[in-house]
Amino acid sequence: MDRVCRCTLLAITAFGVGAVDPASGQEGPKPAEPAVKALNNAVLSALPFANRDDFHDASRGFIATLPDALVTGSKGNVVWSQKDYAFLEKEAPDTVNPSLWRQAQLNHQHGLFKVVDGLYQIRGFDISNMTVMEGDTGLIVIDPLLSIETAKAALDLYYQHRPRKPVVAIIYTHSHADHWGGVKGVTNEVDVASGKVAVIAPEGFIEHAVSEDIIIGNAMRRRSLYQLGPLLPKGERGQVDAGLGKTISLGTLSLISPTDLIRKSGEKRTIDGVEIIFAVAPGSEAPAEFYMYYPRLKVLNMAEVATHNFHNLLPFRGSEVRDALAWSNYLNEAVNAFGDKAEVMIAQHHWPVFGRERVNKFLAKQRNLYKYEHDQTLRLLNQGFTAPEIAERLQLPASLANEWEDRDYYGTVRHNAKAIYQKYLGWYDGNPANLDPLPPVEAAKKYVAYMGVAPAVIRHARDDYKNGDYRFVAEVANKLVFADPANQEARDLAADAYEQLGYLTESGTWRNAYLYAAYELRHGATRVGRGPTINPETIQAVPTERLFDLLGVQLNDRKPTASILSSIGTSPTPNSATCLLLRTRR
Repeated sequence: MDRVCRCTLLAITAFGVGAVDPASGQEGPKPAEPAVKALNNAVLSALPFANRDDFHDASRGFIATLPDALVTGSKGNVVWSQKDYAFLEKEAPDTVNPSLWRQAQLNHQHGLFKVVDGLYQIRGFDISNMTVMEGDTGLIVIDPLLSIETAKAALDLYYQHRPRKPVVAIIYTHSHADHWGGVKGVTNEVDVASGKVAVIAPEGFIEHAVSEDIIIGNAMRRRSLYQLGPLLPKGERGQVDAGLGKTISLGTLSLISPTDLIRKSGEKRTIDGVEIIFAVAPGSEAPAEFYMYYPRLKVLNMAEVATHNFHNLLPFRGSEVRDALAWSNYLNEAVNAFGDKAEVMIAQHHWPVFGRERVNKFLAKQRNLYKYEHDQTLRLLNQGFTAPEIAERLQLPASLANEWEDRDYYGTVRHNAKAIYQKYLGWYDGNPANLDPLPPVEAAKKYVAYMGVAPAVIRHARDDYKNGDYRFVAEVANKLVFADPANQEARDLAADAYEQLGYLTESGTWRNAYLYAAYELRHGATRVGRGPTINPETIQAVPTERLFDLLGVQLNDRKPTASILSSIGTSPTPNSATCLLLRTRR
């Protein structure tokens, strides 16, 4: 029997997802292997765990929260909850990298927090934060989360402890859905249309907010299940975090078009008595993005340009490749423009940084991180190394690697190097053998035929597994599964290898991808339900030309008489690029 939940991923709409129930007696997650235990234990002495500054900053100013941060929908469905993460309130187990466990503990803190007089954040109620600034007569809400339900719950929590002033402005810091999807939980179209509520966003916001997610939304939502792990069981052998936050809320997406656009750095707005200085950062974490300085409060809001991890230059879910050099330059501009003024730095993920000296150090380290990764990738690229070779060689210097905010919780040094390579040279590595390789299934069958009978290959792979060579075991087992999806022994071996890799990795997104692949190999593929790619809440904000773009990509040139309109959002979801999972259901 399928179990179905309504999900809103980092795409443009909500959709149905049904996870296939495991077969009777099917094995669950396994314990950590000795090699994994040893490597995870070594992390404890390699990083500065005695430094507790982040924990102090994350709890500072706490006012109140809801029990378990529980948010439900109109039908009683759970949209968000931190209840299942109670297991984090102890020391790291063998099955989780201790550094990732630390990040997961920090992201587990939730509630209403006072940052400074007049500025509050609701954290831990979604993957992102909602910031509330108090004006003379009303409230300025910055980034109303991903879902209507979580945004409303966050504002209600604020109102329980602060004066009930009306919302007079909404600010979207950038074009990703977890920063605008809950807007109708804090305001409505009537108040925006009448001018009672301003909606401010960076130039290009609407185009980027809806175009990418609509055009490739079907593929992106499938890949998001791997990146963010919303359907993975929570626990020491399951999902613990997503790096930027716990995971994503499972509610209703909405969108109201901006009424005011910020086009260049240095633009100012005074909203209800609060002066805001904007600085644009397109091509950093999002194609349309800005950060802000609030002079009266001496607070710098870096949006998602500076957060407590190495960010993604190319997320698993898919996006345009981000510009590491531009990103570094924006951070440098922030230091130069506001470093001698800001007493506090906040962002729309994670927790604040307090104190001018610490703010400057944080920004400078992040600036150096993106610049180092960019420059060293290009140095090796120009020496003829390919993307995988560069990823294998690149290591951060201790001056960066030992800073918690530079760690691989969301993006990683390895896959960010590959993203930089792709930005400059594209997918082709210069080897003609890779110009036109066989597709994965056909190639896998050839590999297996060349390697010999599958049982013999599996025996060799099991020896490597015992020796802790999980990366190569995963690669070999993946070939066997592609060649014969019904080979349960190969599927189980692939799942075991993915699982141990998940236990080892510091990255929340890598862990989610590995463990979700293992889960599906053992229990069957998750079925992404058919449904509209866009919903009534968002369709009103979609430019007409983008709707025609959507129709264009739905047109099947081999079935020209098919009804295009009826097919929107209902095409089958593609297979994962990492392992052959859905073919067993065909």
